[in-house]
Amino acid sequence: MDLAVKILYLLALLGVGFGARRAGVLTAERADALTTFAFYVALPALVFDSTAATPLEDVLSVEMVAAFLVVLLGVAGIGWLVHRRIPTRAARSVAIVQSYHTNFGFLGLPIVAMTLGSAATAKAGILLGIGALIQIPMTVVLLTSMNDAEASLRDELAGVARNPVIAALLLGLGFAAFGVPVPGPASTALGWVSTLALPAALLSVGASLTLSLDGVDVPTVGSVVALKVLLMPLLGLAALSLLTSDIATVQAGSVMLAMPTAVSTFIYANELGGDARLASTNVFVTTVCSLGVVFVILRLLV
Repeated sequence: MDLAVKILYLLALLGVGFGARRAGVLTAERADALTTFAFYVALPALVFDSTAATPLEDVLSVEMVAAFLVVLLGVAGIGWLVHRRIPTRAARSVAIVQSYHTNFGFLGLPIVAMTLGSAATAKAGILLGIGALIQIPMTVVLLTSMNDAEASLRDELAGVARNPVIAALLLGLGFAAFGVPVPGPASTALGWVSTLALPAALLSVGASLTLSLDGVDVPTVGSVVALKVLLMPLLGLAALSLLTSDIATVQAGSVMLAMPTAVSTFIYANELGGDARLASTNVFVTTVCSLGVVFVILRLLV
């Protein structure tokens, strides 16, 4: 499938999810069921299937992890500097968080799997796990401390530990490290389920998108988009190209870092005193804009 056709396919799935929710076809209950299937079944299957059959030395590298962490933490710091003068804490906290908190799972990993193949997908699975372990606690701490909200960091960390995608990643890495083969029927079944990860995730994300610009600070939205969708992938491409010559690593890391703000940031903002309207708008706009950036990155690297 041509790259442009793939990007149009991604946009179409998002649009179908968005339209189906607005038309009442994809009700809240059905959208929740779709999200549950993607999170607990399809994405873990994709992560395990991509890592278990790949030699560990081909999946994990210090250079990849170092570049990824430098960019993730660096953009968080830049976001704090750029947004520090936003007058209200609710809006300032959301702008900072959404400048770095990335949709690695529901968009990043499936898109890498669709466009870059098994080697890059295995590496993207590693980055998904690292990203979840870093950005979720950091987001909770920032929102609670800046908005004087109450949240149990212990509960959030426990939630990360129970994340089925991380469990699948650790299991897959165990199979890879010890050279344990996946039985043929199980591998075939996992492959079938894995193919459903992208459509299920995109329909779910599309159904969750809402846009309301009333009362939203457009310059703030623009600065979040610039940091999340433009600066982050550019820094990722530069850091990965500098630290490693492995093309699959550069491809996987750059595409993962080009993903939009995670939908979960809206939930965190709503629960922890952030500006929920701004959070919703940022999710929508970064999601739409990110696909264009992904197209450019893939054109350059593939």
